[in-house]
Amino acid sequence: MASRARIRDIAERAGVSTATVSRALSDSSLVAKATRDMIKKTAEALDYRPNVTARNLRIQRSMSVLLVVRDMSNPFYLEVFKGVEATARAAGYSVLMGNTENDAERERDYFNMLQDGHADGMILMTGKLPADNEPWEAGSPHPPIVVALEMIEGAGLPHVQIDNVSASRRATEHLIELGHTRIAHIAGPIPEQMSVRRRKGYREAMKAAGLAIPKGFEVKGDFSLASGRAACKTLFSGAETPTAIFCANDEMAFGAINELRQMGRSVPEDVSVVGFDDIMFAEAFYPPLTTVSQPRAEIGARAMAELLTVMNGEAMPPRTIEVPATLTIRGSTAAPGGA
Repeated sequence: MASRARIRDIAERAGVSTATVSRALSDSSLVAKATRDMIKKTAEALDYRPNVTARNLRIQRSMSVLLVVRDMSNPFYLEVFKGVEATARAAGYSVLMGNTENDAERERDYFNMLQDGHADGMILMTGKLPADNEPWEAGSPHPPIVVALEMIEGAGLPHVQIDNVSASRRATEHLIELGHTRIAHIAGPIPEQMSVRRRKGYREAMKAAGLAIPKGFEVKGDFSLASGRAACKTLFSGAETPTAIFCANDEMAFGAINELRQMGRSVPEDVSVVGFDDIMFAEAFYPPLTTVSQPRAEIGARAMAELLTVMNGEAMPPRTIEVPATLTIRGSTAAPGGA
């Protein structure tokens, strides 16, 4: 295997000092542009690649960030990852993905990685800090963290998200406009704030339309397909059953539709179903799922851009950046009775 080209080799070939080569490769204005261009061409000819480990030791950075999610098997996170990675790569950072599976020990391990310097910052998408972490007051010192999509109230951290209340209200209004009055809700894990806000939007729409929410029409899930099936089974075990269901994410909507089929009920002829997220399978599912579309890649890119600002030490109060969401209407919703 040929030996790797070094700065010394570039200096000898170009007839300059190693210090000049280092400055030129860092685009320092202390080196004339013509000399910088000549040194870069020499480096390219020698197939020079910088020693990232040595550079990171000098600047005391890992040049990597953590993207921590609750369930890596959910395809929702793939588009978010793409947005994060594109922005990170442009800034010279790599992205490590952490999967907590709602396990408290894993959550703590990823925070330890950050605090021990194995990553320079974190984009947190689990909706919670580790149990032994108190929320940070605004302006207090803490590791560089940006919360994406989820919400952690009082955490003193920047957030990038959609308006979950208004998006959920619009999803429920769609069912009301179709003529449904018995509308149930399969919520995410309460009391996490994203789930609370999506439930709030559902309740606001029902109240504004003068519709009562019968006892048992709100069932909690955990964003998994299995919990959607279980919640749907619960909804149809009572005396009064819904003609429409608004689910707090697409996976639970898929689970609910599968359970409805097991019961011999058709979607949307017997029951209309709305999801939330618009993951890649939503359009290919049968029937195609009506759902709230989140611009996932944009959210990932905005979260990474915000994290770069925080990691660069630019002082600013933690802020919330809201990205618009839209309702995508497909074949899983119709008027009651399929009319």
